[in-house]
This record gives sequence, structure tokens and C-alpha cells, in this order.
Amino acid sequence: MLKVENAVVRYGAIEALHGISFEVNEGEVVTLLGANGAGKSTTLRMLSGLHSASSGSVAFEGQDITHSKPHDMVSRGIGLVPEGRRIFPQMTVEENLEMGAFARSGSFQGEIEEQYAKFPILKERRKQLGANLSGGEQQMLAIARALMGKPRLLLLDEPSMGLAPMIIEQIFEIIGQIRAAGTTVFVVEQNATQALQLADRGYVMENGKIVFGDSAKNLLVDPRVRAVYLGESA
Repeated sequence: MLKVENAVVRYGAIEALHGISFEVNEGEVVTLLGANGAGKSTTLRMLSGLHSASSGSVAFEGQDITHSKPHDMVSRGIGLVPEGRRIFPQMTVEENLEMGAFARSGSFQGEIEEQYAKFPILKERRKQLGANLSGGEQQMLAIARALMGKPRLLLLDEPSMGLAPMIIEQIFEIIGQIRAAGTTVFVVEQNATQALQLADRGYVMENGKIVFGDSAKNLLVDPRVRAVYLGESA
């Protein structure tokens, strides 16, 4: 479904991604692990059209999207849940959901009801401003807003960041349900345990490079991953 080959991303004179390559197959959950500053969020910015690769290529469902703009990505079927959630704080929950369908035409009230079925707490809060939601509720709203665009590939940037352990478990259960419903998921995470327990495969990024990748099952027992991301001795 998604294929990245030798992609380089620069911010001015600074090269942030150094020729990365990876694939995401339809129906998978794939995770990208790495410490702060490794290049994970830059990778998602590239995939969502917020920053184009200066060389290399990005293809989605066989079509070159290397230089596509964000609204084009949404129209093609790629949705992004950004780091920090980035909901509209002065809009209600329902208005935030409506914004998620900006690229679509016609009525989408049915889709809003679908999101309320997935996230009952959002239905209870539908008239509340985004700013008044808890962190977990805001993360649910950010995911629901991205799903309003009917993505075939959902990109998630640090969905567990700043959340309590019980809420993190709930968020990852929701991601599993999204995959079960037929949406392919690419998730960037520092919480390696949660991400690998959910994912089919994973890649590890360091200093703007993907240093290795494997099945999630193998990565969970890989001594390099356990030492760096799970706090165990190699």
C-alpha cells in the first residue's frame, strides 16, 4: 500500500532524513520506533504532504505522491492524527468532526454517528468545546476527526503521549478496532511495548535513518530494542 524508497528530507541546509526506505502492506499495523529527535515526526510530515522529500520517492497504492499536498493526501485516502492532537480548541466536538470531512461533499451526519458509536464519550461531550476535554478525550477526538475522511491508511503520531496508562490501553484498543474494521495503520511511538504488542511489523529509527526492521514479535525480544526502548540490559 505504501512504499518509501531512499527518501531524503531537508530543512534548509539540515538533512533530517537520510535516505530512508520502508513499506506498509494493506491491512497491517506497522510501527516506527525511535527516541525524540530520531526523525519519526518528520517521516509522518513527509507521508502526509506537510514536507516533501527532496530526493527519493513515496508511493501510495502504486501512485507517486512524493510531492503531493496535504489536501491531496486526504483525498487519496491518507489520514493523519498529529502529535499533540491539534484539535480546534474553540470549536465543539461536533464541529471538530465536521472539519474532518472538509474534503468530502454531501451530508456526513451518518459518519459523525459512526464516530459517536466508536467513541461514546464524544457523543456525551458533542456540544462541549475541544479545550474543555481531557487529554484522553482530545486524543479520541483527534482520531475520530481523522476517520471522518474515510482514510484507507491512518497515520498516528505519538498517540500515547501525555496520557495515563489506563487511557493509553484504551487508545491502543481503539487502534486495534480501527485495523479490524479494515483501515491500515502506521503508528509512530516511543511506547515500544504497547506499539509492538499491537503491530504486525516495526522499524527502528535513529538519527534520521531506519537502522533495522522486523516482525513485531521478533522486535519484542530483540536485545537491541529491549535495551534501548524497554529499559533492559542487552
